[in-house]
Amino acid sequence: MIFIIKVTTNKEGRALEMITERAQKKQLKVYSIVKPHGLRGYIILEAEDRESAEEAAFNLPYVKGIIGKTVTYDEIKNMLQPEAEDFNIEIGDIVEMIAEHFKKEKGKVMRIDKKKGEVVVSLLGAAVPIPVTVKIDNVRVIRREEEERVKKEEK
Repeated sequence: MIFIIKVTTNKEGRALEMITERAQKKQLKVYSIVKPHGLRGYIILEAEDRESAEEAAFNLPYVKGIIGKTVTYDEIKNMLQPEAEDFNIEIGDIVEMIAEHFKKEKGKVMRIDKKKGEVVVSLLGAAVPIPVTVKIDNVRVIRREEEERVKKEEK
């Protein structure tokens, strides 16, 4: 059975460690425990029954409780195995930052890491080229390098 446990946001790792320690110490029938990708304030616990799950998580710091019903693997598999989306970003593209510290800054894509979901961008407004690594969903393509070449050739 799979249970979702509500924990204090940004304390998921510590709560996970404490639940793991308790389950091992008391030899509870807890099979796995994981912090899901992209979901803050929750951890996922697999146990034989609700009693084992409750005993593993009961009355620990940062643990707020077990969400009422059990869930199926199909409902949570995208949190456990995130798939790299197919992004339409290429090396050489001119992008605009749409989030984080460099919001509204423009840069040129130097490297793409689809597995991590990150791009390395060289900021255009800087006096010295500064490579910055940002999440791929925090940039927006505003110009393609090949579009630039086509425009120059037409002139």
